[in-house]
Amino acid sequence: MKHRNRTAVSVILPIVLACALLLIVDSLWALRGSGDSQSAQKFSASSIQIEPVDPGDLPIPPEFRMAIYENLIAEIRKTEKFQHVFRSGDKDAASASDLVTLRTTAQSFTKGSQRKREVTTFTGSTSMTLNVHITDHAGQPLVDRDVQGKVRFLGENLRATYDFSKKVANIVRHTFQSAERQATPFGVAGVFVEF
Repeated sequence: MKHRNRTAVSVILPIVLACALLLIVDSLWALRGSGDSQSAQKFSASSIQIEPVDPGDLPIPPEFRMAIYENLIAEIRKTEKFQHVFRSGDKDAASASDLVTLRTTAQSFTKGSQRKREVTTFTGSTSMTLNVHITDHAGQPLVDRDVQGKVRFLGENLRATYDFSKKVANIVRHTFQSAERQATPFGVAGVFVEF
């Protein structure tokens, strides 16, 4: 009986360690691509307009494009970096003097299989890479990065769009000042108390 336990441990332990190592490496790659290596300069803008995904030549299904767009809007709002988050075509965006625009262009897309991921964690992953381009009102680039969204283990395929949107929101957090810090009601920049 002891021999069987030792054999089971010697077989299972390397598998568990390999999975843990993969998770750690995946987390480090996510941090690397999420904008943590930003410069100290932060941009100021009170409004952002989010444009729909440009699929380019890739056959990205409409439900993925819509999920990316809706998740981007939701996650950018959660950052509280902008007073206004406008959808594409919103006429009110034209009156914003310091409007920035976020565009995404698909670079790669692999639709995986939720069923395969549930059976074995080594196949069936869904991944996408999109170029994130944020420009100021004059069209000058503020952000130009490729960002990857993926779902490797558990979850439905559209979860990759949520992963992508969270990473873009992280880039926004590191690139822009908070909306409430932009106003200076007493003429003293940067003196605010947050509760």
